[in-house]
Amino acid sequence: MRIEGDIQRFLGVDFATVGLERAAAEIECLSRRESFSFVVTPNVDHVVLLHEGESEKAAKFRQACDAACIRLCDSRVLQLLARPFGLRLKVVPGSDLTAYLFRSGVLDGKTVAIIGGDAAMPGELRSRFPAIDIVQHIPPMRILQKPEAIDEIEKFFAKAQADYALFAIGAPQSEIIAYKCQSSSRCRGVGLCIGASIEFLLGRKPRAPIWMQRLSLEWLFRLLNEPKRLARRYLVVSPRIFPIAWRSWRRQGRMKAQTSSGEFSDG
Repeated sequence: MRIEGDIQRFLGVDFATVGLERAAAEIECLSRRESFSFVVTPNVDHVVLLHEGESEKAAKFRQACDAACIRLCDSRVLQLLARPFGLRLKVVPGSDLTAYLFRSGVLDGKTVAIIGGDAAMPGELRSRFPAIDIVQHIPPMRILQKPEAIDEIEKFFAKAQADYALFAIGAPQSEIIAYKCQSSSRCRGVGLCIGASIEFLLGRKPRAPIWMQRLSLEWLFRLLNEPKRLARRYLVVSPRIFPIAWRSWRRQGRMKAQTSSGEFSDG
């Protein structure tokens, strides 16, 4: 794809440095393909898992992220951490991308498959976006431990022939299953790993005020709204990104010093 030329690598992830509208246009092109591809939106927690996860699940998550057609930065914290490296990442939050696709008319006349959510979700979406054909499959919990349930998702896609697949079953499940679908000849279109984006779109969960988003404080807003569910994520897991970034910055500094020393010696 053309987007592959606009890449900045940070902490092991090749982020596409494109804005919201450009990303949506590229995704629309992918939706018309007869093969299946998928898009991921790594945030701080994803990058921590990519660096610290030693389990089979973490290995599969790394494999899936590497195989994604587009990787969009979903975190303003990552954007800030990238600056000392001389990088200017563009942030395209998954929630913003999902809302844009629904509200801009890009999805009108298209079949959109939702993987996850609840039984009320399709009806709520149809009432707001009647021009979009919404279909849904609700997989069981702990789906990664149930190969037959993953196969049911592929069968569902084959029957639905959806243009867009929205995976709303959380990370790393969404990314790993999207990767499996990419390997299947039964699937077509494009998949997006969207987290809680539809819940934000429907107003079930509030988004942080714009000023908090711009100050990279959306995580704090979410923590204050759902402290019990998100405390471990934001207070234990997410802070691990700072030593990861620090170690990477030091490695980069040593490599530059060695290169400069080598160039000097050669002279």
